[in-house]
Order: sequence, then structure tokens, then C-alpha cells
Amino acid sequence: MKKHIVLYKTLSAPLMARLQARAEVTLIERLDAQGLAQLRDALPSAHGLLGASLRLDASLLDLAPELQAVASVSVGVDNYDIDYLTERRILLSNTPDVLTETTADTGFALILTTARRVVELANMVRAGQWQQNIGPRHFGSDVHGKTLGIIGMGRIGEALAQRGHFGFGMPVIYHSHSPNPAAEQRFGAGYRSLEALLREANFICLTLPLTAETHGLIGASAFEQMRPESIFINISRGKVVDEAALIEALRNGQIRGAGLDVFEQEPLSADSPLLQLDNVVATPHMGSATHETREAMACCAVENLLAALAGEWPENLVNPGAWRG
Repeated sequence: MKKHIVLYKTLSAPLMARLQARAEVTLIERLDAQGLAQLRDALPSAHGLLGASLRLDASLLDLAPELQAVASVSVGVDNYDIDYLTERRILLSNTPDVLTETTADTGFALILTTARRVVELANMVRAGQWQQNIGPRHFGSDVHGKTLGIIGMGRIGEALAQRGHFGFGMPVIYHSHSPNPAAEQRFGAGYRSLEALLREANFICLTLPLTAETHGLIGASAFEQMRPESIFINISRGKVVDEAALIEALRNGQIRGAGLDVFEQEPLSADSPLLQLDNVVATPHMGSATHETREAMACCAVENLLAALAGEWPENLVNPGAWRG
């Protein structure tokens, strides 16, 4: 008898065919009210789940007594009650590695765009307001040679460091839960306390996961320690930052600007104060959003799920404590 897989993410035809050859598949195309109702109806017989951007907590998991595995099409797993999944012996997998380079590209795009005020000045041209050569009040900041501070020196942090060090001659400093000797050797990166990094860096980039320890890590006191010419970049998770404190720091000139791909609440409200500030570049959580990378992520998730349902160890198992072997 085939296993039952519930998808809450549309897959390409080849990946859908691969799943359908191995399992009975139910597709929930949209996570609106109707889609959530369909999901609840499908959960009682589900052996596997695959998708992203759904808060999967005990209230939903309790509807799925047969569930064996969840494959998240993401690297972040803050939408999942990992302790409860582990208690239930439900395997959770994610998709690291395949999105590293693309997300780092996004981070560096935000560095360049914010530093050179690309969006602000492009909008000025589009509005027909470019009447003469721009002067000092429209000047941006150099990126090359400036100090790049990375908070979280994991895969994406290393990829950012590579771009900054080799591409733009940027001295790299970092703060992480533990030193990264490989990054220090390859990029000449210097480990700093969080406070020292905030004081020294010209560009401060967050590449942290959202955990109990990192929730609200960057708040008012952190922005007070940054240089007035600092530019703040967040490609991690919005809730790592106190957004009200960020808005205040941007308004009062404590920092020069911010490039943000993630926010406390997503999608970002159209009336968010962040969108009223010229020194903010805001993008719609697009870090891994290329055709190639999203397909690679989906493929990785499919392989993880099929392995788990076949009784094999998924390559990207998040909660090894749930393994029944």
C-alpha cells in the first residue's frame, strides 16, 4: 500500500511525477482558508508532509496520527515545533546548502543597493525628478575596502565573507556562537564580541537562525552601539530584530540605512513605517528566489521525504532524536 503524502507547495511536473510514482499525493495549492480546511481534512491519513511557510504546531500535528516525516522546503525551521515532532518520532528535514550562494547574492545585492541608494535614486529618475547632475545630498557610500561585519558565520555567512573579501577587498569581522577557524584562514576574518563588531563594522549583516536565544537579539542598545555611517542588512529572520528599535534608529540617524529581506510580520504591511523611509531598501523575503535554487530546494525536500518514508536516514535530518532506527 502506498504512503500518503500531503503537499502544501506546488512542485514542478518532474518532481510531482516522482512523488506520484512512489506515493498517493494530495496537493493543497493555496494556504488560504479553503486550503487550510483541505489540509485538515487530509492530515488524518497523511504519512508525509512537504511544503513551506506554514506554522506546523501541535494543534495541526495532532490531526495526523499516522505522520512519519515532514520535509520543509526551507533552511529555517522556526515554523516547526521540533520538540513535539521529536516526541512523536516524526522526522523533520530541511534544505540547507542548495540555497547558500543565492541567499548570499541577495545579501550582497542589499549591501550594494542600500549603500549606493539605488532604489531611491532610480525612483527619482522614474518620477522625472532628475533635472541636473546629482550632488552631495544624493551621494551614497563606498562598499569596497569597508569593514564587513557578519553576525552568524555559518554557510551563508561564509558565502557573504567570500564575496566581500575577494570581490570588494573588505576586511571581514564576525560574531558567532563559536569561532570559525576555516573562515578566519580563508577570508582573514576576525572573531569579535557582538559589542565590538557593532562598534567596528561599516556593514552589519545578520545571517542567524531564529531561536529562543536570537529572538530580539538586535534591539535599541545594539543600534546605539553602531556607527552613524553603518548600514544594517538582515537576510536571516525578521524576529531576530526589534523592528520598532530599527525604525527609530533609522529615523534619528543612529545608522545610515538598512537593507531588509525579512520582517517581524510577513508580508510586510503597506502602512509599515519602514516603507516611509528613504534610507530603507525592502524586498519580499526573496533570498532564495531564483528558478534554479527553488527547484533545487524542492528536489532536495522530495529526496528527504522519500528517504524518510522508506525507512532511510534523510540527508538533511533536523531532529535525529526522532530516528526510530
